[in-house]
Amino acid sequence: MAKLFKAFFFKSFFFFWYRFLFIQFKNLIRFYRTISNSFSGATQFKYPKFSSLLHRSDLNDHTLVFDVENALLKSSSLFPYFMLVAFEAGGLLRAIVLVLLYPFVCVVGNEMGLKIMVMTCFLGIKASSFRVGRSVLPKFLLEDVGAEMFETLKKGGKQVGVSRLPRVMVESFLREYLEFDFVVGRELKMFCGYYLGLMDNNKTSHVLDLVKEGKGCSDMIGITSHNNPRDHEFFSHCKEVVVVSEADKRSWQKLGRERYPRPVIFHDGRLALRPTPMDSIAILMWLPYGFILSVIRIFLAVSLPFNMATPLLVSTGLRLTISAPTRPHHNNSNKNNNIYVCNHRTLLDPLYISFSLQRNLSAVTYSLSRMSEVLSPIKTVRLTRNRNEDAKMMKHLLGQGDLVVCPEGTTCREPYLLRFSPLFSEMCDEIVPVAIDTHVTMFHGTTAGGLKCLDPFFFLMNPSPVYTVQLLHHVFPSHFSHTTTTHVDQGSKFQVANQVQSQIGTALGFNCTRLTRKDKYLMLAGNEGTVSNPAGAAKNNSQ
Repeated sequence: MAKLFKAFFFKSFFFFWYRFLFIQFKNLIRFYRTISNSFSGATQFKYPKFSSLLHRSDLNDHTLVFDVENALLKSSSLFPYFMLVAFEAGGLLRAIVLVLLYPFVCVVGNEMGLKIMVMTCFLGIKASSFRVGRSVLPKFLLEDVGAEMFETLKKGGKQVGVSRLPRVMVESFLREYLEFDFVVGRELKMFCGYYLGLMDNNKTSHVLDLVKEGKGCSDMIGITSHNNPRDHEFFSHCKEVVVVSEADKRSWQKLGRERYPRPVIFHDGRLALRPTPMDSIAILMWLPYGFILSVIRIFLAVSLPFNMATPLLVSTGLRLTISAPTRPHHNNSNKNNNIYVCNHRTLLDPLYISFSLQRNLSAVTYSLSRMSEVLSPIKTVRLTRNRNEDAKMMKHLLGQGDLVVCPEGTTCREPYLLRFSPLFSEMCDEIVPVAIDTHVTMFHGTTAGGLKCLDPFFFLMNPSPVYTVQLLHHVFPSHFSHTTTTHVDQGSKFQVANQVQSQIGTALGFNCTRLTRKDKYLMLAGNEGTVSNPAGAAKNNSQ
């Protein structure tokens, strides 16, 4: 009887507290929803929506203050940008750690999650060598800008970008590519020139003083998210605050490349796709298989003749498209070897031309790594940047067989052609322009600040990289000469180079520029792109 009473007592006690706590929990949820709805209604009443800015004509008299993450970019996730920093600046191990920590980042809240990602990505990185914020991130950030917000941005008298991210990640993107007047970001703490992975609090007083000078000084319009319209100190000084909802951001169109205030011609980094959490996991899982696949592809290309290697390489996923003019213009009296002049997409350009023609060629290039030179199945010679020596070397190689030249001097990933060096126009009386384009899905096979010896591996690690080779109509330098000789004179060699560049640009739909290798490396790597290797140069000169 005592046991029965005891069981009944504990059962009644349990159900009493269960019902009591359950009712209290339901009341708490009801109270929370009531408060949330009331706050939401008050916010909507107090702060106008973003759509109210679209048709305003007085924005030129105001300073527009943008919440970069919540009001300028379409995506609300910051993980892809930190993944780029981790992979490009910190290496593979740091990227793996960031992916493993991401579930924890999602549950600890926005501010703590941000601090964890900053600590993971920046701890131990040398500040003077950190260039990802200028060479890698702007391309991905521009691709995430909403077209509607960009139209609003252009109407403002001044533009101020306010970001929770470290300033080194967003300043170049905002100032150089979107032409913001001021950038407010968080500073990273340093010790002996290295980042500690810790952020200082935003200090906006000096920026406010600068903004208040000149046009739009007193009337600032803040544009931020619906959740925290006054979260940042800067927005408390705004005369008016406009909120952007998630529904607004989902309806935005992607900003077209042709509308960029400044075109993205140069960018660095190995990753070719936006590394979302799922894509990052896929990349890390593919890496070991991709490396094995690249080794197999290199082995087939090096060890087998063209007619045997080509079908085997195609079976591994490589794609090569070849086209030639319907009516090639050949000079039958020319008994010399051909010189093929192509734009430069990767170090594999001469090799793909050789596979397209199914015969051995020689190639000359700049900054050739020793590994690429050893692995190349065709003869590849490094140029010395001494005009007389390079001309002598090219004539010597051309006397031995057909020659491939990349007169841009460096690779360019985007649809632009750099200035063509005119040295090739003096080599022979007939030039074969070759237009080359590539497409990759995971990794870029070029780098300005990384290890060039890994370029072929990264390109061949893509599941199905695509190469397009177009043989164009021949160009005869003698047709541009102002003298009676058959050779091009000193003044017309630039016309020949420009003609070849224009012909290749037209075939590919690329824009021709006057930019050079020096411009690229000064922007991406902070140097002029020269490689001092006297031993290698001496070896090549002796060949």
